[in-house]
Amino acid sequence: MRGAPMKRYTINNFNLDFPDDTACLEWLKNYLYPNGILCQLCGQVTKHHRVKGRSSYACDRCGNHIAPMTGTIFEHSATPLKSWFYTIYLMSATRCGISAKQIQRETGVTYKTAWRMFRQIRSLLQEDTPALTGEVEVDETYVGGKRHGKRGRGAEGKTKVIGAVQRNGKVIARVIPDVKRHTLIPFMINKVSPEATLYTDTFPHYDHMTRMGYKHLRIEHAAKEYVRGNIHTNNIEGFWSLLKRGIGGVYHSVSEKYLQSYINEYGFRYNHRKDEKPMFQTVLEKI
Repeated sequence: MRGAPMKRYTINNFNLDFPDDTACLEWLKNYLYPNGILCQLCGQVTKHHRVKGRSSYACDRCGNHIAPMTGTIFEHSATPLKSWFYTIYLMSATRCGISAKQIQRETGVTYKTAWRMFRQIRSLLQEDTPALTGEVEVDETYVGGKRHGKRGRGAEGKTKVIGAVQRNGKVIARVIPDVKRHTLIPFMINKVSPEATLYTDTFPHYDHMTRMGYKHLRIEHAAKEYVRGNIHTNNIEGFWSLLKRGIGGVYHSVSEKYLQSYINEYGFRYNHRKDEKPMFQTVLEKI
């Protein structure tokens, strides 16, 4: 990116930085080889020049080629590199996501290509977040299907999801097969530090956490209690709301097979919302 990092990165900034495929390839080359390209044949960093008509660079000494797109999501793709970069920009510029149909309209690619680009870009957004510390809220939710019963528990056709959020920090959310104790407890043990203060509702399967040594405080939603002093689960419920509004409003529905990749996308944006650099740059650097 040109100049000092900026929190707000507009479409004008994008078009200035990436006017064409050549600019995108040059950025990729400079990002992957910040100290220059080490020629495997020469055994040292050498000057390279762009090969005319190809997405590769050749060593000025021996002519050996390197292709910056090799090993990235762009490899073997016939889609213009600027379309890839623009799709990444659009996905990073919104809190609620953008549909493949919109990408098709914006870039002129086919719907099949737009969908494949989405899947490839989302594959970059899964992060191995360390166990959360401090004050951590945990809750489960249900996505899709039809709701039956209080809070959707036991609902038919719904996909179960468990999540934990550190207040003023990061979120971790995973698709799970059920909401039984043997599923929920391992998630909390692995994703919430034993030193954390744990906040949940009164779902009985969370009771075991006190016996595991956690400081565990609960809010009674069944009694229409949502905040009691510092005890609440408003942050994780806010993330669920963002996720569901995005899926319902932008994608309309998501199959269980692909739901985790969508959760990863929303979680990535949530976890990097306070980064000093633009979200577009954060995603692009996952290449």
